[in-house]
Amino acid sequence: MTDSAETASQAFADAFRGAREESYARLPETFFARLAPTPVAAATALQINESLAAELGLSPAFLASREGVEILAGNHVPDDAEPLAMAYAGHQFGNWVPSLGDGRAVLLGELIDRKGVRRDIHLKGAGPTPFSRRGDGRAALGPVLREYVVSEAMAGLGIPTTRALAMLSTGEPVQRERAEPGAVIARVASSHVRVGTFQYFYARGQHDSVRTLADYVIGRLLPSAREAPNPYRALLDEVIRRQADLIARWLLVGFIHGVMNTDNVSIAGETIDYGPCAFMDRYRPATVYSSIDHAGRYAYDQQPAIGLWNLSRFAETLLPLLGSGDEQAEASAREALEAYGPRFEGCYREGLCAKLGLFEAGDEDLSLAQDLLKCMAQQGADFTLTFRGLSEVRLDDDSSLQPIRRLHADAAAFDAWAKGWRSRLQVLGRADAERRSDMRSRNPAYIPRNHRVQQAIDAATVGNMKPFEDLLTVTTRPYDDHLDLSDYRRPPEPQEVVQQTFCGT
Repeated sequence: MTDSAETASQAFADAFRGAREESYARLPETFFARLAPTPVAAATALQINESLAAELGLSPAFLASREGVEILAGNHVPDDAEPLAMAYAGHQFGNWVPSLGDGRAVLLGELIDRKGVRRDIHLKGAGPTPFSRRGDGRAALGPVLREYVVSEAMAGLGIPTTRALAMLSTGEPVQRERAEPGAVIARVASSHVRVGTFQYFYARGQHDSVRTLADYVIGRLLPSAREAPNPYRALLDEVIRRQADLIARWLLVGFIHGVMNTDNVSIAGETIDYGPCAFMDRYRPATVYSSIDHAGRYAYDQQPAIGLWNLSRFAETLLPLLGSGDEQAEASAREALEAYGPRFEGCYREGLCAKLGLFEAGDEDLSLAQDLLKCMAQQGADFTLTFRGLSEVRLDDDSSLQPIRRLHADAAAFDAWAKGWRSRLQVLGRADAERRSDMRSRNPAYIPRNHRVQQAIDAATVGNMKPFEDLLTVTTRPYDDHLDLSDYRRPPEPQEVVQQTFCGT
């Protein structure tokens, strides 16, 4: 190893050593199973997230080196790391499953990033664990690539999310419906504690463990709650606030998580577990892509209600900590949950109006925004292109509306709406160039469209990473024009439409 590689390797080890206090590995043994990742045959780096590596204080060059790749693939455990698989339970499509856990993922360790924030390093596809439920513990390249590009797109959109640090091929096939190339994703999160982690202990009547977990989460994510009259109520309030804001922001970019089970709800308020996730092309509120969501439980327009349902399950786990008796605890939980609706509506309303340049977000503005959504749904208009196109409209130029008119089957219906919108903008009197600039910062030109993700997967499967790299370029900077890659803005042709997305397990 060269001197520079040795220095980088030491820095990696030092970063893990610096994360010893309040580590998840210091919690009781019932919270996890200690084990190392299962080695793979021939690890190869397909993508290293250099900007995220630098943010974490890691050397991108080291991560791309043979030693770095061996660590990220799970073949070598860094000095002082204590890898483990986390235990949790959850409601899956509304059905209670008492033991889930990290069936194919290993928490490699924790780092303190350059801003002093503790971050988990998690290897997904790292082999079977005691929670695997007869699964092989591996991941195929397709789902790994989808998680990489969609999570990084969410980061580019400014939406709280887990991040992708690296994507690696394993040199081994995995068997799904057919043999597929195996892969591992190294992802980063503020925490991997979920609603289902709390449920795991609450369902077993282990209330002391619930308290231990709550104290850990408060210490790691919300230390100010320690000063509250009831720190656990403060924790509940904050988790509700973060989830309300998160789901509102999903809706504002047309994102559909696909599997909002309680084991996929992060206490940190980050989007986590990208399985059959997707972004809408045409605006249809009842859109479902997930191949396993047969009843539409997690459809685009159902996400706010499911968010409240999931938070109610979280509140249940904290009941023993919220009051001196059942009645007081239940009243506290209900009061906390009642704040979800107004918080979500406020965030969604403000964001939706801002997408139209209506930054006052009054009742008239909200009505105008809702009328546009109705028109888009009736006319089958593309969600992303409609809002981005409105960002380019000049009030003194009728022809600037033409690109959006073409997105609507009945242009006259859109024209009627646009007349009212332009009148409202004129009343507000904001400088047109400033309004357009602000709208462009709210309305992305690029999303990881389903057909483009599938094209990237198909190409990567035969060794061509160029479509993935181009897609990553436009979606990690989604508000830029990228004139040389502008075709990535295009909605799918009829033969390109992706009807279903898949979990990959």
